[in-house]
Amino acid sequence: MEFRILGSVEVHDERTGLRMVPGGAKQRALLGALIAKANRPVRARQLIDELWVQTPPANKANALQAHIRRLRRLLPPSRPGEPQREWITTCAAGYALRLGGAATDAGRFRRAALEGRSLLDRDPEQAARLLRRALACWRGPVLEGASLDMCAGEVAQLEEARLVALEALYEACLRTRRHHEITSELTELTVRHPLRERFYDLLMVALCRCGRQADALSVYDRARARLARELGIEPGPVLRGRLRAVLDHDSALYPPDFAGHSERLAVATEPLLGARDPGALTDAAAAGGGDRALHVEIASMRRHLDRLTRDHQALLQRFDQFTARPAGSR
Repeated sequence: MEFRILGSVEVHDERTGLRMVPGGAKQRALLGALIAKANRPVRARQLIDELWVQTPPANKANALQAHIRRLRRLLPPSRPGEPQREWITTCAAGYALRLGGAATDAGRFRRAALEGRSLLDRDPEQAARLLRRALACWRGPVLEGASLDMCAGEVAQLEEARLVALEALYEACLRTRRHHEITSELTELTVRHPLRERFYDLLMVALCRCGRQADALSVYDRARARLARELGIEPGPVLRGRLRAVLDHDSALYPPDFAGHSERLAVATEPLLGARDPGALTDAAAAGGGDRALHVEIASMRRHLDRLTRDHQALLQRFDQFTARPAGSR
């Protein structure tokens, strides 16, 4: 048996494959609150106050008891050979859902997410699999359409845990060279959660590994503008450090054996004409290249030097733009 709140409220009977959904909005909200606070008593007075805000019945206590009875009838009985049990028990403070050997989708999500995060450094492939399995528990917003104010704490904790799991998943994807697969997903997450700097940070790394440094700089620009507009603050030290790494073509952005990066570094750091062994050019000419080969190599070096100069000037201008304080920020 699994009680589910990561989406609409429902109960899944693993024996039969049946999915049980409470019929009315109040019953869904009541069961959702009991699941969110499973194995803990929920005060009857608090349930009454939140279930009947606008049109309270003449006898609210009796109305609550009637809803509890309907929920008890909805939930399946004990398995054959097992002792009789009552899922929803009455206690001095009110009511409680006693899980016993049953589970919740929230608990399943938390366990898989915790295990996945613990494997991030040792086995990022397995970490990614576990984190995807954890996130697959989510069918929609927590307690979708049936959330009471008394569950606000549990809802906030679960939503935060989901975002942390997403961050860990995309970190695992970067560690397993799947940067091409996650740029669109991370872009969407920066739109949905525009004040969460970690998503911008991960997106900048993914874009750099795709050879899209200019887009990575634009992501920082977008993050900085949004933070200044919404909160009047600058990006934090992690995101600012990522900007500096992109501008400097920092090798730390890439894994040590990242395909293509060593070639780019070799081009970027290739010695210029004056720093090379003059004998090497003489040998190249004598080997059959002659003056033509020498002129071709010199022209290539000049183009390379011009490109480096232009890139350097562009990066300096871009850095000045990023480090200038936005208008209206505090």
